[in-house]
Amino acid sequence: MKNITHAVIPVAGFGTRMLPLSKSVPKELLPLGNRPAIHYVVEEAIAAGIKHIVLVGHAQKSAIENYFDINAELDSQLRHKGKDELADSLNWLPEDVTVSMIRQGKPLGLGHAVLAARPIIGAHDFAVLLPDVVLDPFTTDMSADNLAFMIDAFAKDSHSQILVDKVADEDVHKYGIAQLNEAFSAASDIDDKTEANASFKVAGFVEKPSLAEAPSKLAVVGRYVFSNQIFDYLANTKASVGGEIQLTDAIDALISEYGVNVTTMRGDSYDAGDMRSYMQAFIYFAQQQLAEDE
Repeated sequence: MKNITHAVIPVAGFGTRMLPLSKSVPKELLPLGNRPAIHYVVEEAIAAGIKHIVLVGHAQKSAIENYFDINAELDSQLRHKGKDELADSLNWLPEDVTVSMIRQGKPLGLGHAVLAARPIIGAHDFAVLLPDVVLDPFTTDMSADNLAFMIDAFAKDSHSQILVDKVADEDVHKYGIAQLNEAFSAASDIDDKTEANASFKVAGFVEKPSLAEAPSKLAVVGRYVFSNQIFDYLANTKASVGGEIQLTDAIDALISEYGVNVTTMRGDSYDAGDMRSYMQAFIYFAQQQLAEDE
């Protein structure tokens, strides 16, 4: 069985949708309740069994790396004042988990960002978590659902996995939409929200189609589990839309050669890189945490 222990989190984007909040603070460090958004993403990865997390950023994102490091001076001051519990809470990463950072170098798209992690990932298969997407940690079991389920599914059949979720008709045009194999396309309930994760083969993806042209309502959520072979496809993928190397182009090549599965998502997700969705998420996370403190 193939065990996934490495994950890539691309954090190089400027977060223009979150201005002015993201002008001087990386959007990944904007709070959801009492923790920054990326904290939940890393917690999700760790709960799923990830031991080495690679952040792909640039020079202006060093604050993210610092967040996962130990601030020795702050730690010393807190302990000197008898605030050991608070100091311990800041150093929350498990001892067997490593966080590394590598720079993307050039803004050439998501595919290029994933490829930039290759020197650290090496020959390992790996997961990719987009930090704009935060899955609801209050209603799912991160050690069994979604990413954890995808890693287990990959271990069983070596098919790369992509998380998808049903979106409303008016939102179909915003996402990459899964095109299912004929056997699944005929199922009338395949677009329905499910209470459990399910994995099945996908024929391809259509990027931001109109509702009339959409092959389903299952949109890519922002969680992937890839065979290491994706690196070879990314290395040979030519820049396309906007001069960027598209991850979807490499996925299409992977589908045609080895086959790829989609996994239906359990629970809800929030787009922490969109101002309206972010504010809704902040309120929800804050309410959950305040309720826990009562």
